Order: sequence, then structure tokens, then C-alpha cells
Amino acid sequence: MHVLHVVGARPNFMKAAPVLRALRSHSSVQQTLVHTGQHYDAAMSEVFFQQLGMPEPDCNLGIGSGSHAQQTAAVMQAFESVVCARHPDMVLVYGDVNSTLAAALVCSKMGVPIAHVEAGLRSCDRGMPEEINRLLTDQLCDLLFTPSADGDQNLAREGIPANKVHCVGNVMIDSLVALFPHAQELFPKDFLSPYALVTLHRPSNVDDLPWLSDLLRTLSELSTKLNIIFPVHPRTRQRLQDLGFATNRGESRLRLLDPLPYLEFIALQSRAALVITDSGGIQEEATFLGVPCLTVRENTERPITVTLGTNQLVGRDLGKLRSAAEKIAASPVSSESSRLPDPNRIPLWDGKASERIAEILVRVFASR
Repeated sequence: MHVLHVVGARPNFMKAAPVLRALRSHSSVQQTLVHTGQHYDAAMSEVFFQQLGMPEPDCNLGIGSGSHAQQTAAVMQAFESVVCARHPDMVLVYGDVNSTLAAALVCSKMGVPIAHVEAGLRSCDRGMPEEINRLLTDQLCDLLFTPSADGDQNLAREGIPANKVHCVGNVMIDSLVALFPHAQELFPKDFLSPYALVTLHRPSNVDDLPWLSDLLRTLSELSTKLNIIFPVHPRTRQRLQDLGFATNRGESRLRLLDPLPYLEFIALQSRAALVITDSGGIQEEATFLGVPCLTVRENTERPITVTLGTNQLVGRDLGKLRSAAEKIAASPVSSESSRLPDPNRIPLWDGKASERIAEILVRVFASR
């Protein structure tokens, strides 16, 4: 069986890495890795491959930046040639980025079976480009691997046949479980605690300059109560510069950093008093790590992080954000360094999702 994996952006890498490893243990499986180049910055791409132990991509399409339509069309055009040349038996797509939908569209038109890792997630907000990618990808796929039971329920409501759907758990947690001990070795010894870890990158947040300015003011006010560590996404850094906000604030209690590699970020996240984010994956990681998480969005495609985890939606209400953060800061975890991941917090988030995916793929292919 020839399995071709498609990755395009940083969140895909954490999901694909453990699946690649799990399939290596099956001698009947040949693998090809295609990187579309949707994230092309070294800090957002190559270093993640190194830390996650991923092989060099067999193909790098070098798509780069562009509008949603431009990226999707460019991936489709370049990826079609790869499928024609490589003849995969199954194509695995991951998450909800433009590359995911583009590859699924190509394969569906060429009659190549497709499996979606992290299927069934829904924010019920079609204003999010990622939601459109999720909805369409799941309709096109032959196999759908969901991270939790709510994904199964969403797919059932949308008319996806149950025999296509497999609840396997969260592959991002597989990467976290495997690399957590190594990440702890990289924690900076001189870091001042307690601190909040901040990430923001969604256009609906960072492209709204008046709101972003108010958020920065809120973070500055919070920094009087605890340190703020803010690794700044390239898009966000450009918006900060548009505001005339100094982006070299490395010494104040509001510390703006360059984007961090995976292991260094996990080390900081695991010992944070709280996380403030608009990222979907960080909501999941914080839940697994037991770190309080304030999500700067009105909705989440990962509601299980709210119902069973540590996540709280504060939307774009900065008063609510400040109040929730101050409440957490006033009663921090007694010792962040003693916090350990909990594999029992959410069913199947046990570090073995990728093994279940590999077994299902091999079984399905053998039965054809």
C-alpha cells in the first residue's frame, strides 16, 4: 500500500509526524510526504520537521503566501502532477488548512481514496475559512478519523455514513506525549514565573487594528500582575508595526518574542499560569497539560476542551478576558513545574491515536 501524506502548515506537521512513525512499523506500507509550502518561513516549517523527527519531504510544492483562492488553486495545480506521477493508493490530509481542501479536491476528481485526519471538527461559523475547508473535505473523504465523539456526531448530522468514520483520538496529543520529556529539558532556567503565554494570529483578530490596539493595552495592564510572554506570528508582527507598536520589547514584563520552535513552545506552555490564544491546537494542548486557557474567539471547533478541559471562551470582550486572567493569576497553580499531562482527561487522548489510524488503514486496504 502506497500512502501519500499532504502537509502545508505548521499544525499539520504535529499531526502527520506520529502517523508517519506508526505506519513505518508496517512493512507493507510505502510512504510519500508532500509539503505544499503553504508555510514557507523556516521558523514556521523546517525547524518543526527537525524537532518532530519527520523525514525530508519527497516533494515541496513551494506554494507560499496568497489569498485563499490563490493558495488553493496553486496547490491543486501542482499537486495533480504529483498524484499522476506517484500513483498513491491512499492520500492522507490533515486538519483544516487550504492545502487540506485542495488536495482532497484533486484526489476526489482523480478517483484516489482520501482519508482525513482530524475530521468532524465544527465551529458552526462559516465566517471562518477553516470551517469551509473542514466541511468540504469531510464530504469528499473515504475515511474520516475523528479526535473525539463530538466529531462523530457532527459527521452523522451531515449525512456521512457511519462506516467511513473512526474515532481514533487526537494525533496532536501523540506528538505532545512523545516529545514532552525532551521539551522539559529546554525550559529556560531564568524565566520569571508566574507568566501568561499569548499567541494570536487569526485575521479576524489581528487585522482589526483598533481592537488589536485595545488588546495590547489590556495585556500591558495584565503585565503588572504577571509576566506576559508573547511569541509573535509574522502576520501579527506586521500588524503591530502598522500600529507603531515596538516589537523588540524583550526586557519588559510584556515580552514579545520571535515565533518559537515546537519543543520550546511546549516547554513554556506546560509551565504557564495561563494561556491566551486564538489557536485551535493550543486549546487542545493546554487541556492535555492542565493549563488554564482563555480563547479569544466567540466559538471553537474543539468544544470538548471547554466541556472536559481547561478552556474558556472569552470572545473579543477584553473586559471578560482581563477579569478571567486576573482571577486565574490570583490563584495560580501551586507549582507549574509539577504539572503533568493527563492522558485520562479526554477519552482516547492517550498518545496512541496514530497507531489506531495505521491499523485501520492497513486493515481497510487488505480487505479491498
